[in-house]
Amino acid sequence: MSKQVNLLEGSIFGKLTRLAMPIMMTAFVQMAYNLVDMIWIGILGSGAVAAVGAAGIYLWIADSCTSVAKMGGQIKVAHSIGEGDTEKARSFAAGAFQMGVAIILLCIAVVVFGHQLMVGVFQFTDPKIHGDAVAYLLITGTAGIFFSTINQVFTGIYTGIGDSKTPFLATALGLILNLIFDPVLIFGIGPIPAMGVIGAALATAGAQGVVTLSFLVISKKQRRFFVHIPVFKKPDWGHLKQIWKLGLPIGVQNVFMSGLSLVISSIVASWGANAVAVQKVGSQVESISWMVASGFSMAVNAFIGQNFGAGKMSRVKAGYRTATILMLVWGLICTLLLIVFPEFIFQIFIREAEVLPMGVSYLRILGVCQLFTCIEGSSTGVFNGLGETRIPSAVSVVSNVLRVPLALLLSATPLKLDGIWWAVTLTCMARGLIITIWNLLYIRKHKVYEHENRSAKDPDLAAES
Repeated sequence: MSKQVNLLEGSIFGKLTRLAMPIMMTAFVQMAYNLVDMIWIGILGSGAVAAVGAAGIYLWIADSCTSVAKMGGQIKVAHSIGEGDTEKARSFAAGAFQMGVAIILLCIAVVVFGHQLMVGVFQFTDPKIHGDAVAYLLITGTAGIFFSTINQVFTGIYTGIGDSKTPFLATALGLILNLIFDPVLIFGIGPIPAMGVIGAALATAGAQGVVTLSFLVISKKQRRFFVHIPVFKKPDWGHLKQIWKLGLPIGVQNVFMSGLSLVISSIVASWGANAVAVQKVGSQVESISWMVASGFSMAVNAFIGQNFGAGKMSRVKAGYRTATILMLVWGLICTLLLIVFPEFIFQIFIREAEVLPMGVSYLRILGVCQLFTCIEGSSTGVFNGLGETRIPSAVSVVSNVLRVPLALLLSATPLKLDGIWWAVTLTCMARGLIITIWNLLYIRKHKVYEHENRSAKDPDLAAES
């Protein structure tokens, strides 16, 4: 495992950034998948963007369900590596794959049998938009989401053992292929007909499939950790229970977030297809900050998890401080970009004159909360790495539930559609502040407990004592 970073020793800033950079680059690549689709689809018009946006909400919900396996597996693999028990780490990795496949097969069944009802929620009056949304959902919600789930579990396990470079390389290959497939399948070339939105779906699903194949080839070639994972053997129900216990709060949090986004999208849809298109493009642009924050949160999760498993609480606290500073800088950059250059950014995707003012307003409002979103990522990573997944999940669920009545209330004022965007921004700001303050209080309380119980395992703490 030459790409594996030793997170238990050495410079905290150096080790954390070395692990985090490939993860953040992977987040950029994943974001680029969606942005590339959106750039090409945007050429087809706002109706096509609305169709993809509607289907994308359900794909987000499915991905949220599989995060139970990914995050629960990553946390327990990191703990086991920190404890020095590689066999236990492999058993948890096998459980994550088994659970992930079971969950996603259920999600695929829901898409196959309920796709018409799911798209019908958006009440598109144009049959073309409705048909495109159904087609995109069926393709990406079956083959695409299956491959994506396998890739996410692979990413979580690799991150848990301290290797973030392999997921980046595999995901980057998928992006390159997506860059090639998208224009060819959307607009056609030679004997290949123009397939529009369906072509975008096929390109995305095909690229995800290649990423899965890359993970399998790389893992087999390394012939160390992954080739010995007992994925086809009888599940270890005790380990599955632990993965479920840690991953469930995160899964519930993500499902609530994506599900309530569906509710918000249905409210936005009452303002017309252009509003749906604005929300889709705006959310992709905003992902520049929150996907990177989420990726960095995974790095913090692995760093904290391994050091917690090894009893090195001084490194846990120092790692959190370093992560928070880095995320503050990134959040500030994203805030300035969205507030200062919203028109330039939005025109990359949609240039229709009647849509542009709505998009500019959306980006400026959402720019206000980017700093809070980023510091939330570092605090959430610490909580998850410590195995306390319930705290950030509970805060997230409550804030997202409050988002719906707040959106209805503010959109009924002279703010109109902007009221919905302000509801999203205000709840993001509140969530980031609450989770960060709670984390600081938790770390302070945890410090006393660890001095009493872990000093013998942690030389740094013993010296402090």
